[in-house]
Amino acid sequence: MKIAIADDHAVVRTGYRRLLELDDSVEVVAEFADGESAYRWLGANGADLLILDLSMPGRGGLATLQRLRQRVPQLRVLVFTMHESPTLAAQALRAGAHGYITKSSAPQTLLDAVREIGRGGCPLSIEVAEARTGADVTISAHQSLSPREFDLFLLFARGNSVERIAAQHCLSAKTVSNYQSAIRHKTGLGSTLEMYRYAERHGLLSSATPERLQ
Repeated sequence: MKIAIADDHAVVRTGYRRLLELDDSVEVVAEFADGESAYRWLGANGADLLILDLSMPGRGGLATLQRLRQRVPQLRVLVFTMHESPTLAAQALRAGAHGYITKSSAPQTLLDAVREIGRGGCPLSIEVAEARTGADVTISAHQSLSPREFDLFLLFARGNSVERIAAQHCLSAKTVSNYQSAIRHKTGLGSTLEMYRYAERHGLLSSATPERLQ
């Protein structure tokens, strides 16, 4: 199986590579520090599986995942992330991920997940699987967002301005403003502060603090 790795930490990527290549049936063919590089390379080159982090510079992991699913539909994607939120896992699976494993898992879990996807399965971390099979499932406001809207919602929740998001994602300020309006309409959250508090309450953010609250 030919595997690509997208994670913004070089040390982490090296660790993944060494772990995966303990399996003779696996070959790591490419590494990327951001989603845009992964999207460009995978659109022109072959790989069977992408191991994708969600928190990277530039385009977020969910947006990258959605774009790759449209451009390279045969590519399988395993999300491997620090985020343990079941709601974030649901967003990733909705965007087209074939599995969702958290970085708090044992190292063997990554190898097992790669093999399971190779067999056509959908590996999930224990905490995510338990939440998905639990009897008490509630629909939250952010679950009405598309993967692209959700990705931008997290950026707004961290205090990023329309202008900064537009510059980082190669979008016009008008486009980002339109997304912001759609997000506010769907979630009922009218300000950056409300978005931050909501995201924090639902476990959608890591330890990062908002850069600016309005």
